[in-house]
Amino acid sequence: MDLTLRIWRQASADAKGKFVNYQVKGISEEASFLEMLDVLNESLVMKNEEPVAFDHDCREGICGACSLYINGRPHGPDKGITTCQMHMRNFKNGETIVIEPWRAKPFPVIKDLMVDRSAFDEIIQAGGFISVRTGGIPDANAIPIPKLNADLAMDAAACIGCGACVAACKNASAMLFVAAKVSQFALLPQGRLEASERVRNMVGKMDELGFGNCTNTYACEAECPKEISVTHIARMNREYLVAKVTAPKE
Repeated sequence: MDLTLRIWRQASADAKGKFVNYQVKGISEEASFLEMLDVLNESLVMKNEEPVAFDHDCREGICGACSLYINGRPHGPDKGITTCQMHMRNFKNGETIVIEPWRAKPFPVIKDLMVDRSAFDEIIQAGGFISVRTGGIPDANAIPIPKLNADLAMDAAACIGCGACVAACKNASAMLFVAAKVSQFALLPQGRLEASERVRNMVGKMDELGFGNCTNTYACEAECPKEISVTHIARMNREYLVAKVTAPKE
């Protein structure tokens, strides 16, 4: 495959960025998208040009570091996968592919296609954990948990924090990410003790960091590589309402 790549280049967070066109030739349809970028970077290095900076780690769809905006969609045209899991057979010979970083104020560009997603870490640090003592590891059936709750909690815990929901949302909302992290604990008895404090702190931190509001377009669910359901947002909203009403007055 011969392709034209229209890639966002930005030397640093303070520099002015622009799109630059590159040509790549002889790309196998079986190559992954990141392997194609590796080929491009090898050719740039051979010409003593600056390679394109992009994030990656596991290349197995687990970490979410490979987050790219491809032809106007987070992680590209395929559904339910991360960028590293996408193969070049999803594109046509001679096609122009536009590649950008996430576009959101809380995710400032570091360089080229890399963004700083530490805002998600701050939200987790605000309450995305269980701090109460739960004792040793109990027997498997010592704490009865309805299967539906266990399944929903596991589905929520599948969130890898890639930020596709933020990139897809016209308001740059992080509601799906926060809702998934709230739900995975709120659905289990171990997480109920701190449920009110957790949801207040995490939603508060999300707002403080400048993420937008949710307007229920469902774009986040459509583009999530782990297909996290927006029903978790409804659960978080209920948790938050109860937490605000029952919060002790200062």
